[in-house]
Amino acid sequence: MTVEILSRELHNFIDEGRIWDDIARAENPAPGLVRDVLEKGLEKKGLSPHEAAVLLKNTDADLDEEIFETARTIKKGIYGNRLVLFAPLYVTNECGNQCAYCGFNAKNKDLERRTLTMDELRKEVEVLEDIGHKRLLLVYGEHPKLGAEWMADTVRTVYDVTSEKSGEIRRVNINCAPLDVEGFRTLGEVGIGTYQCFQESYHQKTYAHVHHAGRKTNFLWRLHALHRAQEAGIDDVAQGVLFGLSDTTYEVLGLLYHALQLEKDFGVGPHTISFPRIEPALGSELAFNPPHPTTDHQFKKIVAVLRIAVPYTGLILTTRETAELRKELLEVGVSQLSAGSRTYPGAYQDPNYDRPDVQQFCVGDSRSLDEVIHSIVTEHGYVPSWCTACYRLGRTGEHFMELAKQGFIQKFCLPNGLLTFKEYLEDYASERTRDAGMALLNQEVDSFPDPKFKGSLVKRLDRIQHGERDLYY
Repeated sequence: MTVEILSRELHNFIDEGRIWDDIARAENPAPGLVRDVLEKGLEKKGLSPHEAAVLLKNTDADLDEEIFETARTIKKGIYGNRLVLFAPLYVTNECGNQCAYCGFNAKNKDLERRTLTMDELRKEVEVLEDIGHKRLLLVYGEHPKLGAEWMADTVRTVYDVTSEKSGEIRRVNINCAPLDVEGFRTLGEVGIGTYQCFQESYHQKTYAHVHHAGRKTNFLWRLHALHRAQEAGIDDVAQGVLFGLSDTTYEVLGLLYHALQLEKDFGVGPHTISFPRIEPALGSELAFNPPHPTTDHQFKKIVAVLRIAVPYTGLILTTRETAELRKELLEVGVSQLSAGSRTYPGAYQDPNYDRPDVQQFCVGDSRSLDEVIHSIVTEHGYVPSWCTACYRLGRTGEHFMELAKQGFIQKFCLPNGLLTFKEYLEDYASERTRDAGMALLNQEVDSFPDPKFKGSLVKRLDRIQHGERDLYY
């Protein structure tokens, strides 16, 4: 059965009229209403899409600061000072779609096309392992010749690579075009973690306007991608939109209604949400002049409101943004951060990696992984984490969310994060990062609230110092 036939049978659960009504009722909200929504948010039970719109439509600067402070409080209460790090690895930039905002556009003749061989992929992974990464997001263009079986082979290859230092990649997440259920089942069988698919825009007219040709023109097929992944047994799925294409408030509400539909149909919403902004891309006039540019202040509000609206959902920030803005966004809601990212196939082996002729978009934060870690440790007091324990022990999907709401993240994820941080400091860190990191690690251990657990944690940290690796709870 073709994608086109299947899509006619799919329900469009994004009700445009309802979203615009939510937004209209939220215009010029009274200060008392904004504060009522913030008070509800502090209960850590989430917000309705309309309540999120109330916060987004607020124009009072003082109340915006209250929104940011509420988001900080919620983030600290749920996630503490733990921050998960990862890197994207572009496997191919070959693509059959014609998306007006993307450098991988099939009509872009100026882009150097490349699909990594398995040997080239291994070398990319070796570079990433040798600087300390344990969690990767594999990124693929959408090309008919590159299907689920081939992607499964790339995942196997990544998992098979072992470095001389502290081991291997422990979690492979996937960002690829929508597949059918069987295709997703093929990826699930090779042990992928989270499947990530961005709708790009939930506004159907905008979606049609910017997707000119290729499989991606099918709005409903893409909209139901996360449903098919769940049906195939992939418990952790991830949403996202590309801000700049359409009205920002509309897009946030689209994300939230999508999350509600997933929760209704599968008992759990998205594991993570991403919120990239359009950045300049080779061959894309639209990317240089987005129709709905999102200011830094608006972007900060989006992150804060999402943290309040979906408190237990991971929020992912990429290197599209500058280092300075990323620091601000960490405080108001971001819980996962890419670091040392390069955005084209073969980039991590390329000594001249700043090449617009091959990359998908321009990178705003070009710092190395070690530089990012030093910054988040010394400027924020955050514990960098590469923990993969939950995925490997089956604590995924609905089960993970149930545990998270019981305070599990603070109880187990922080100790597991400390164990992975200790590995990084022993095996990869520069001298200045190791000194700063050990000071923070010792401070975290000294203040650990559970004496019995603390004793076990100290023993495991000591085992890592004496050569053991990959210890977790």
